[in-house]
Amino acid sequence: MKVVVGDPGFRLDRVRQLLDGHELDVVAGGEPWDGDEVVALLIGTDVRVTADDLARLPALRVVASCSVGYDHVAHEEAERRGVWVCNVPDYCVDEVADHSLALLLGLLRGIVELDRSVREGAWDSTAAGELRRVRGTRLGVVGFGRTGRALAERASALGFEVWATDPAVPPEAIAAAGAKAASLDELLEGCEAFSLHLPLTPETKGLIGAEELARMPRRSVLVDTARAELVDLDALLGELESGHLAGAALDVLPSEPPTREHPAPTAPRLVVTPHAAWYSVEAEEAVYRRPVLSVRDVLEGREPEGAVNRP
Repeated sequence: MKVVVGDPGFRLDRVRQLLDGHELDVVAGGEPWDGDEVVALLIGTDVRVTADDLARLPALRVVASCSVGYDHVAHEEAERRGVWVCNVPDYCVDEVADHSLALLLGLLRGIVELDRSVREGAWDSTAAGELRRVRGTRLGVVGFGRTGRALAERASALGFEVWATDPAVPPEAIAAAGAKAASLDELLEGCEAFSLHLPLTPETKGLIGAEELARMPRRSVLVDTARAELVDLDALLGELESGHLAGAALDVLPSEPPTREHPAPTAPRLVVTPHAAWYSVEAEEAVYRRPVLSVRDVLEGREPEGAVNRP
């Protein structure tokens, strides 16, 4: 039997150690996936496992990804074929909530712009334009899963007035968490700051487009630490250039890392971080350990932690 490691973040020696006791070959490999001896794949979001890949892996029992998202795996086809698909849904909840809050505070207080102005030789407290008082700022949290709730808790403690929307979460559950339940339309009309915490699905792709950005109150700010495809990037840059939005912060881009053909976006009051919201020493250890433990669970006949399907 063979476990194929398709993400370089997994250390082969560590994978072998965690799977000790099983007669397995642990090997590095990339797409296309094939082989009738492969029983497990360890991957990340940079690689895809398609229905065609699954068809070429007749012995496959589990695909485990070192990520929260799993849209890069044909999980419904995997379920049909009796293959478990596993993710690590909570390994970086605190980190992403902290990073999102830091970006919100940085935008509202103009931290990055003020730093840039000083380094360019200026000494002007208004160099970042009109700054907002955090207390009383109405924050719209779009997506109220683990990370959205963690951000809401942190933001409320600082005096934000938190509104939230999530079609999968009952309004009473949002209220119990200390936020005001509202529709997306109500958030767009009533909030001054926005933070996105949604998975990428056909329904959420392009959720924040030109129309939604234009409806946000003038001088509001937007943070996206979730998925780049949730936002129409060109429309966002246009709203920043026009001054309608006071700032935006992105931890995710359509092309990562940026290239000459697809450079990092630039615009006034735009902050970009390199898909780093997930990172801490603790999160990095967990995200590469727990998928291997999921593989071990499957090989030993247990339901794996982090399963996203039920074969």
